Amino acid sequence: MAYKIISKEQLSENVFQMDIEAPLIAEARAPGQFVIVGITNEYSERIPLTLAGVDTEKGTIRLVFQRLGKTTAEMADLNIGDSIANIAGPLGNPTHVEKVGTVVCVGGGIGNAPLLPIATAMKEAGNKVISIIGARNKELLILEDAFTAVSDELIVVSDDGSCGRKALVTAPLKEICETNKPDLVVAIGPAIMMKFCCETTRPFEVKTLVSLNTIMIDGTGMCGGCRVEVGGQTKFVCVDGPEFDGHQVNFDQMMKRLGAYKKQEKQAYEEYIEHKCKIGLDSNGNL
Repeated sequence: MAYKIISKEQLSENVFQMDIEAPLIAEARAPGQFVIVGITNEYSERIPLTLAGVDTEKGTIRLVFQRLGKTTAEMADLNIGDSIANIAGPLGNPTHVEKVGTVVCVGGGIGNAPLLPIATAMKEAGNKVISIIGARNKELLILEDAFTAVSDELIVVSDDGSCGRKALVTAPLKEICETNKPDLVVAIGPAIMMKFCCETTRPFEVKTLVSLNTIMIDGTGMCGGCRVEVGGQTKFVCVDGPEFDGHQVNFDQMMKRLGAYKKQEKQAYEEYIEHKCKIGLDSNGNL
């Protein structure tokens, strides 16, 4: 079964949003879950992508991804009407959504996409939602309008001050914890960002959930590639997560594992770009 691309939008320089026809996944999905995607055939690299939204009436799922390596470059080069060979899911445990009071949702970069359905669900459950979203600069900020629509308060930060406040996401997070301690924090973004969000909330004893995006192959707990240390125990992100108590995650170990194949990833990407140039395509897949 192939999965047809219904719409495609470029959100920033290397970030793309696709709506893909997958009615069974759309029907079964809950906030916080992810899919495993194989772009071309059974021999394709399999990559995990968190579901950024669904439309059950249209039978579509929304994926937001960053063009970083060979597989995401292949996906970015697909267009409306093209198909993706394999999508398995929904996988992982859904976010536990209930009315707890005030929920602070913290997103960094591409992490804003999987955070959005969680923020939406928390708002629908009757919580006060304060969203903090950040990026390196204005051009890389995504989904600001969508977060405005589901948040009681939205705080935008950027590294260079080109949009919102010049700060890291941890600055307003600390201020909120100091002035009006929230009941829950959900942080999704780069591993280093999630680590420091957890270190920010730890002294205030605010429960902090993080969604981990580790190296993953099968997504069903068999390969062990996604293992992380949580509370001194080995957990598999695909079946035990992807969400964990951030105060229990060994982020330093996780970040070392994330960098294990950087050399091979770079080589594969460079070979893919070289191949495209040979057949007359530019770096964006155009003739």
